[in-house]
Amino acid sequence: MAAVGEWWRDVRTERGRVRGVPEPVAEGGAAPGRRTAGAGTGTPADVLSVAAFRGIPYAASPAGALRFAPPCPHDGWTGVRDAVRPGPAVPQGPSRLERVMGPRTPDWSEDGCLTLNVWSPAEPSDAGRPVLVWFHGGGFTSGSGGWDWYDGARLAALGDLVVVTANYRVGPLGWLFLPEAGVANTGLQDQAAALRWVHENIAAFGGDPARITVGGQSAGAYTALSLAVAPETRALTHRVVAQSGPWGLAPQDPAGAAGITADYLRLLGLPDKAAVPGNEAAALRELRALPVERLLTAYARLAADRARPGRLTPLMYPVLGGPGLPVPPVQAVAEGGLGATGLLIGTVRDEMTAFLAFDAEARAFTRDDVLRLLREDACGDSGAAAVAYDDLARLRPDASPVDLLAEAATGWMFRDGATGIAERRAAQGTPAYVYRFDRAPDGDDGTLGATHCAELPFLFGTFDAYPDSPMLGRTGAEDRRLAHAFGGALAAFAATGTPDGPGLADWRPYLGGPAPEVMYFG
Repeated sequence: MAAVGEWWRDVRTERGRVRGVPEPVAEGGAAPGRRTAGAGTGTPADVLSVAAFRGIPYAASPAGALRFAPPCPHDGWTGVRDAVRPGPAVPQGPSRLERVMGPRTPDWSEDGCLTLNVWSPAEPSDAGRPVLVWFHGGGFTSGSGGWDWYDGARLAALGDLVVVTANYRVGPLGWLFLPEAGVANTGLQDQAAALRWVHENIAAFGGDPARITVGGQSAGAYTALSLAVAPETRALTHRVVAQSGPWGLAPQDPAGAAGITADYLRLLGLPDKAAVPGNEAAALRELRALPVERLLTAYARLAADRARPGRLTPLMYPVLGGPGLPVPPVQAVAEGGLGATGLLIGTVRDEMTAFLAFDAEARAFTRDDVLRLLREDACGDSGAAAVAYDDLARLRPDASPVDLLAEAATGWMFRDGATGIAERRAAQGTPAYVYRFDRAPDGDDGTLGATHCAELPFLFGTFDAYPDSPMLGRTGAEDRRLAHAFGGALAAFAATGTPDGPGLADWRPYLGGPAPEVMYFG
């Protein structure tokens, strides 16, 4: 058994023992007052050591007979498992967000992909530390909690809290809809399983299971809020951090999801397998026998066939009425489903540029093209669409039609929903904290601005993980200060319920009214 000071060498979980590794966090990464004296160790006094545990299985590999199945308990292991490397990503295709975040080298595998990662201050604590369980975005089609973009060491040091990231199934593996065969919202079920694992095991890592904040960005924000209001997982959630959630995206209705599944099966050469009652089980058997690469290729082809310029609706995503989603999350909040759970919610200034700036067809849009999209997706009729467009055009007379679309869509898909949720919380007497992140890359001509995902390097302090990222660009001392302010505020909220503290700005809750409180970063 490890000495108390080296507790990370042997941590006992319900399925087996794991060994982590201490990682120093450089100056500026640690919370005020959280300095480690390095006498006799060679460790600088301005460095806090964080214990990192990567690639811990929270469920069995979702392969073979377990492909498309709800997450199953892991069989466990003997001895002490070295938790020094993240598990593979869930199988997935390329993400269009690579155009703004930077490229990723494919690292996926079905075998061993349902893993999570834990970062905890290495210094023992008499009381359990608060916990942040954070789910990545990726449009429900891509991403991995093990990528260095989301390394939680600096955030754990900054807030003196335990940070957890996790993989969950995406694309067809996570969101295929075959309800008669028990296949629905598998990705959301993965997240619920990861959250339960944290609740049951995090005390061994120095965390307090009674103080778990569930957070995420984009798709991860959408599902984090869903977990916080779902009857099965509501009791496990103490607070919620929701970054750039696509609140304008209604959950997929079952009929629409069934139609997409039928088209998908036809592309795979399994026509009508799900069209006849009782045949879904046969379709599932054949889907489990196919190479996963074939599933991904067919998914990409169907997504391309259904894609429309200027739209970001994914092909498959959470289905209303499926496991973990009895009602839309925004509706659940309006009906009081969050109860007394604390909420911090926000957006970046120019969310939609990530999806439009590199879309050649969208860049060529005319006023009529944008009016059509406004009518179909936001306004409901031609007159309202024209008024909305012309109002924006008067404010930005030099903007192109696609730039006006980006601004309008940022509102209806992201910001309006976040504001609406905050208004509901204020009316319920439990006000939220609301932010907007405005930092644009140095030298930006307005093409990207503060685009979708732009806040992520600042939350985690992982600038070095984005060497070729247009959304980040060059960084300097001012950016490091911004990372300390933004990451510190969100970490403080997870720890205490208020996003302020030593060295942080005074952030007041959102009360609504004519001058609602919004904290601006950058």
